[in-house]
Amino acid sequence: MSKSRPTISPATRRPACPILALSLATLITLPGCAATTSRYALVEDSLRVGNVTRADQIVEQAERDYGTTGRVLYRMDRGMTLHLAGRYQESNTALDLAEQEVEDLYTRRVRTETKAFLVNDTLLPYEGEPYEQVMLNVLKALNYAGMGQLTDALVEARKIDHRLNVLSDQVRDNKDAYRDDAFARYLTGILYEATGDLNNAFIAYRNAYDGYRQARPWARVTVPPTLQTDLLRVTEALHLTQEHQEYRQAFPDSTWQPASQQQDLAQIVVIGYNGVAPRKEDQFIDLPISLNALQLVLLAKGAIGPSNQDTRVMESLLYGLNGRVVRVALPRLVPQKTHVAYEHIQLAGTAGRGQAFTGRTELAQDFTALAAKSLNDRYTQIAVKAVARAAVKYALAEGAGQGARAAAGKDAGPLAGILVRALAHALAVGTEEADKRSWRTLPDEIQIARLWVPPGSYELRVHSVNRNGPPERDAVHAVTLKRGDTKFMIERVVE
Repeated sequence: MSKSRPTISPATRRPACPILALSLATLITLPGCAATTSRYALVEDSLRVGNVTRADQIVEQAERDYGTTGRVLYRMDRGMTLHLAGRYQESNTALDLAEQEVEDLYTRRVRTETKAFLVNDTLLPYEGEPYEQVMLNVLKALNYAGMGQLTDALVEARKIDHRLNVLSDQVRDNKDAYRDDAFARYLTGILYEATGDLNNAFIAYRNAYDGYRQARPWARVTVPPTLQTDLLRVTEALHLTQEHQEYRQAFPDSTWQPASQQQDLAQIVVIGYNGVAPRKEDQFIDLPISLNALQLVLLAKGAIGPSNQDTRVMESLLYGLNGRVVRVALPRLVPQKTHVAYEHIQLAGTAGRGQAFTGRTELAQDFTALAAKSLNDRYTQIAVKAVARAAVKYALAEGAGQGARAAAGKDAGPLAGILVRALAHALAVGTEEADKRSWRTLPDEIQIARLWVPPGSYELRVHSVNRNGPPERDAVHAVTLKRGDTKFMIERVVE
C-alpha cells in the first residue's frame, strides 16, 4: 500500500493518515465504472442478436476486472451466460462456487469492514441480494431439468425451500420485507409434479399462490392463470375436497383439465427471459458547510452540470481546495423495462401430423420490482452509513492537515498543512461512491407457459410480441416428446 509523505524532515516523518493510504490505493485498484458499463453493454448486444456464445466469452474474458471483491458476481454472471448457452453442467459449476462463497461470506473480517467504511462499500465482497441468492438455486434447478436430471433438480427445489424459510425467519419482525419468492415456489411445484410427487407439488403451488398475493402491492405480478389451474388439478387429484372447492370459488373463470386426462400426455414448459435487469447509478449529494462552499457547489453545478462519474475528478479537485464540502453517495435504481408483452407459443406436429397446439406466456417474475424492493428495504441503513462515512472522512482529512502542519515544523508547516488537507479532502470526495453492483445478466422479467400435448415430434415456434408493435422475433426448435415427459425450453429476448 502506498503512503503519503507530507513531511520534509526524515527525522520527524510519521505514518500517513489511513484515509490517504486507503483512498490512494482505492483509486488505483478499483475497476472503472465505464469498463463495467461497457462490459454489460457488449453482453446485451450479443444476446440481442442471439449470440450467447459471444456473451459468455465477454464475461469470461472480464474475470480479472471483477476483482477479488466481485468473485460471487462474476460467477453469477458466468452461470447465467453458460445457462443461456445450454452448457448446463458448466453453469452449475459456476453457480455452485457462487453459492459456496455466499455461505463463506457470512463471516467477514473486521479489517475489511473498516477499510470499506473509510472509503466506500465497493471494497466489501459482493454476496448478492437475497432474491439473487434464491436465483442461484433456481438456475441450478433449471440446468438440471434441461439435462433431464429431475432428481437433482428436486435437490435444488429443497434448497430453495430451505433458503426461503431461513429468510422468512430473518425478517420476521418486518412483515413488508422480501421474505418469499413466488416464482421460485412455482418452479419447485412444476418440478415436483413432473416427478409424480403431487403432495409436495400442492404445497409448493399453494405457497406460490400465497406468495403472489402477499407480494402483489410491490411485486407487480398477479397470480398466473396457469397456477390457478395447477391448484385445481392437483387438489382434485389428491381428493382435497375442501381446498378444491375453495379454489373453484376463487377461480370461477378458470378452465382446467383433470390429472387423469393428462396421464398419457407430455408437457413442455417455456420460460422466457425478457429484457435486461435494472442498473444502479450514483446519486451524489454535496453538503456545503460554509457560505463559500455553498457558492462553490452552486457554481460547479452550473458550470459542470449534475454530478456523475464524468465530473468526479473536477469536482474532487474543486471541493478539495475549498475543504468545506462533504459528499454523500447513494445508489439510485434505473429501470430498463422490457418491450416484450408476451411470447406466443405454437407446437405443430411434424411427420405429416396436422395437430397444432397454442398458448402464451404469463408474467411470473419481475426483477425490476424485486430490485426496487430490495433497495428500498435497505435504503435507510445505506443512507445512515453513507452520512457517517462522509463525516468520518471529513474529520480524518482535517486531522491529516493538522498533523502534516505539526510534523513539518514551523517554517514549512503552514504550506504542508494546506497541501495535505486539500489532498485529503479531494480524496474523501473522489472516493465516495455508492455500491452499484448487482446481477445484471438477469432479465427484467420471467414469463412462463405450460402446454400438455400428445407424445410425438413437433416444431416449437416461440413468437415474441412487442408491446409497441414491431420489432418482433421468432425462435424455432425441433422437439420430441415421450409420454410423461416434461421438457423445459429457455428463450432469451433482449428488447
